[in-house]
Amino acid sequence: MTFLNLNHHPDTELRRQIITTALDMNRLGINQGKSGNVSARLAVGVDGALNSFLITPTGIAYAETRPDQIVAMQCDGNLINHSGDILPSSEWRFHRDIYVSRPDVHAIVHTHAAYCTTLACMSREIPAFHYMVAVAGGDNIRCAPYATFGTQALSDHAVTALIDRKACLLAQHGMIAVGETLAQALSIAIEVESLARLYWQALQIGTPPVLDQAEMATVIEKFKTYGQQNA
Repeated sequence: MTFLNLNHHPDTELRRQIITTALDMNRLGINQGKSGNVSARLAVGVDGALNSFLITPTGIAYAETRPDQIVAMQCDGNLINHSGDILPSSEWRFHRDIYVSRPDVHAIVHTHAAYCTTLACMSREIPAFHYMVAVAGGDNIRCAPYATFGTQALSDHAVTALIDRKACLLAQHGMIAVGETLAQALSIAIEVESLARLYWQALQIGTPPVLDQAEMATVIEKFKTYGQQNA
């Protein structure tokens, strides 16, 4: 990882939105302390490929994070940072790789939400026990295999678990939610944690039945036109 002293003018408002999203994760109870991280796609090249993104710094409490401490990174892992004294989240690799592999994703939220992490510690996916599982884009919410935090192996597992999905669990770790905006990514993270809690509660009674693929396909299709489409 190297620092590039580029004539780069950061998007201050987007940096503030990233900090607000990180603070909201903790306020809403889907994350704790300095854990987790948030990023947003910053720019694309002329060919539509990822050029750079913004990500929360490592080891700084969200309440103490300033907009200028949000780190800008190129897709090759180089930092766009004038001072060079602020390092990005240790999980920058899976943020970078998700953006590269998913042009539809413009924001990523990673949390250590309690119920998601509980299931992830058991390497359990969330099956279609409830129709709202479709909010993540499919008939299940996968659990990626374990790999050490911050490694390329973890990134590879996360990218695979997110194929055709907007969220996944990370074994013995936490969860990831993605979206077109920071608000959407956070909303999906909240919904997935709620589903994880409901699934955990259902497991206390027994193994819940699941909806079949045909019904989930119907729900996914209905979600495409759900809500205020012109809002």
